[in-house]
Amino acid sequence: MQNLAGLILKAAGWSVKGELPEGRRFIVISAPHTSMWDYIIGRLYYFANHIDARVMIKKEFFFFPMGWFLKKIGAFPVDRNKRSTSTVDQIVEAYSKQKDLIITITPEGTRKKVKHWKKGFYIIALRANVPILPSYFDYKTKKIGIGVPLMPTGDYKEDMKKILPFFKGVTARHPEKFYLPEEP
Repeated sequence: MQNLAGLILKAAGWSVKGELPEGRRFIVISAPHTSMWDYIIGRLYYFANHIDARVMIKKEFFFFPMGWFLKKIGAFPVDRNKRSTSTVDQIVEAYSKQKDLIITITPEGTRKKVKHWKKGFYIIALRANVPILPSYFDYKTKKIGIGVPLMPTGDYKEDMKKILPFFKGVTARHPEKFYLPEEP
């Protein structure tokens, strides 16, 4: 699977700019997210580099045989209806139980155009004491960009001033659907 995924990416013209940090305990924020192709390219990258990364998917999709398949490709079931714990709590708990855990989150929270990014990834990283790793898929240059990890300080605005410039100039698959906040 590893070699095949790498060949598919290479044949499609994709290359990587940057490197994953040492260790296997961080939260990846990937933007822009305007197409399901973002997931496919990301999953191919993870397979090609033998990285066990997770993405959040509603638990309702985890029925047999779909649930088995989703778990195999790195999906993390999230119960958005659970009254006693929030999605953030569920993910923070997962980090507390696992030595190595990489979860990829799209800060937009949808493939549609939004007017602001959600803060859940930041709260998770802060509470789980894990760094935030920015990443992108630039469809103009066919580059998968991997940034520098940032350990959240608790000052959301200041930390986002360091993260947001990484995404400047990146071309989404559907550029009209991507919104990059000027400031947090």
